[in-house]
Amino acid sequence: MNIIPLMIGVSLLIALGFLGAFFWANKSGQYDDADTPAMRMLFDDVKDLRK
Repeated sequence: MNIIPLMIGVSLLIALGFLGAFFWANKSGQYDDADTPAMRMLFDDVKDLRK
């Protein structure tokens, strides 16, 4: 039964590591969408033709 607190501690450290990696990736721009704004201009004409 002494292993359960150890496992909880290790799992919390791993979870904090993943959370830190997520915030680092978000701050460094890993989730920025660079393709959609350039492609959006191609599809604007199709929307106008449907009206």
